[in-house]
Amino acid sequence: MHGPVVAWFAENARDLPWRRPEAGAWGVMVSEFMLQQTPVARVLPVYEEWMRRWPRPADLAAVTPGEAVRAWGRLGYPRRALRLHAAAGAMTERHGGEVPTEHAHLLALPGVGEYTAAAVASFAHGRRQAVLDTNVRRVFARAVVGTRYPPNATTAAERRLARALLPEDEATAARWAAATMELGALVCTARAPRCGVCPISDRCAWRLAGSPEHQGPPRRGQAWAGTDRQVRGRLMAVLRESMEPVRASVLERVWEDSVQRERALRGLLADRLAERLPDGRYRLPGA
Repeated sequence: MHGPVVAWFAENARDLPWRRPEAGAWGVMVSEFMLQQTPVARVLPVYEEWMRRWPRPADLAAVTPGEAVRAWGRLGYPRRALRLHAAAGAMTERHGGEVPTEHAHLLALPGVGEYTAAAVASFAHGRRQAVLDTNVRRVFARAVVGTRYPPNATTAAERRLARALLPEDEATAARWAAATMELGALVCTARAPRCGVCPISDRCAWRLAGSPEHQGPPRRGQAWAGTDRQVRGRLMAVLRESMEPVRASVLERVWEDSVQRERALRGLLADRLAERLPDGRYRLPGA
């Protein structure tokens, strides 16, 4: 499958700012943090502003964590901003302000997990790494395993398969990683796969089996309305938009259910996304 997929990618890859040479390894790392569970269209404006303000890890490390959270805006899951800020600080201290080239060094950074370490090593440094995000897992599930969807959580079997499918040549392996991810994002999509334009449709196990329906546990989207996540988002919006610490009475207007509101606020404090000052006011961390 390597040849057709890599050739398809050469013709169809989107022109994204983190794929351009000027983005560098830092641009790749920033994009990987932002793209987790967030569509490209929402990431683009935030990414471009972020890179304008903090073009190097040391630039981000020099500001407070609260400034990183504020700049994260409405991307969601703002703990990612804290993790990226922590990683920037570690790179400044340990690696001379550069993104490490080795997978092990990337994995040792705070806030960097297996997926992000593999993605940065592959996309930024051209290393031979198995990069498994949701899109890639879906491509492999259909093309090789013959199922409509992969398991809900990444399994050891999926990791073994991804390693087995890696091209031996390092440069080709890096292209394969990017190409399979793009194929899942643009063609082998979750709800409406475009099998007619897929470069490997003639050898796809799922299609050859008649495109059977999903037989596993129901796949449910994450609820939002009325959840603690929604309350946390509203509280965070108030803190982001204020350049001064916010009184508790202002936060009380955010959500009518006081029990849920206080629970959400305690969660933000525990996650270090917010701070309570001695006078009872609240702010972003270190802001």
